Amino acid sequence: MISIKESIKVIDQLNIEQCSKGEITRYWLHLVNDGMGVPIHVPIIVARGIEEGKTVGLTAAVHGNELNGIPVIQRIFREIDVTKLKGAIVGVPVINVPSLLRKKRRFLDGVDLNHIMPGRPDGTVSQVYAWRIVERIIKQFDFLIDLHTASNGRVNSYYIRADMKDETVKKMALLQNAQIIVHNPPNDGTLRGTADDMGIPAITLEVGNPNLFQKGMIRDGLTGIHNFLAYFGFTDGEIEEGEEETVLCKKSYWIYVDVGGFLTVHSPVMQHLKKGDVVATVRNVFGDSIKEYYAPEDGIVIGKSVSPVNQTGGRILHLGIS
Repeated sequence: MISIKESIKVIDQLNIEQCSKGEITRYWLHLVNDGMGVPIHVPIIVARGIEEGKTVGLTAAVHGNELNGIPVIQRIFREIDVTKLKGAIVGVPVINVPSLLRKKRRFLDGVDLNHIMPGRPDGTVSQVYAWRIVERIIKQFDFLIDLHTASNGRVNSYYIRADMKDETVKKMALLQNAQIIVHNPPNDGTLRGTADDMGIPAITLEVGNPNLFQKGMIRDGLTGIHNFLAYFGFTDGEIEEGEEETVLCKKSYWIYVDVGGFLTVHSPVMQHLKKGDVVATVRNVFGDSIKEYYAPEDGIVIGKSVSPVNQTGGRILHLGIS
């Protein structure tokens, strides 16, 4: 057990070559200062094997309300035998430190960090923060696994977003034993897209729901990362096959309401829908049913809204198409 009095070195730039081989090292990366000039530190954990090899980065909490990825990363470093590790594992359990402390999804200036990557060195508050994350940490990775959850008022299956036309990325995704994989080429502004632009194979893990630690989801995420480490030669572990076959989707999209009111989504996550199935009902404040919504085509429910109060244009469910 590590003493809470352990001295953790403060750094301004991650340099894996300076980490001791055969050890796990913890750092506070001084990224920016707050409005009083107090340093904001990002936690970093580095496991560097005795034998040289590639580096995989594990990141979580790009949004401040996405908690499930944090214990996944913590447990990886408790469970690996670093003396038998080939290469390095870098864990960043919290990317968006200011938002985590505020229990908010977005950054201090109201911006979604995962829409502005890689940021700018001379930009806004959020752009500078994003730029330094990429420049001081992400650039050293050979692979990236970025852990997310649903946003506020929604729930998710355990699913992967990945460019399934890239063979390395495809294998990374399949190793996760996810319930669903959505073929989703990297989008501009995301951390995954930025990694892809730098030639770093990357996948996004959507590990359950916001503002919670969910034991089952955490366990599933942990298993998938251990599978990745074993397959790509970081460890000598065995590949654990999933109990159920992963559903592969060629695309996905959200269904939205076009009237406001109190929303009830009838379809549970992972339900297979047929075109025309009733998926949701909207009622007015008096309790009258004012509109029903139907599946526009066959698909599977990846995630859905659980917030009853829904304005015009609000989300109903995330539909995956095989």
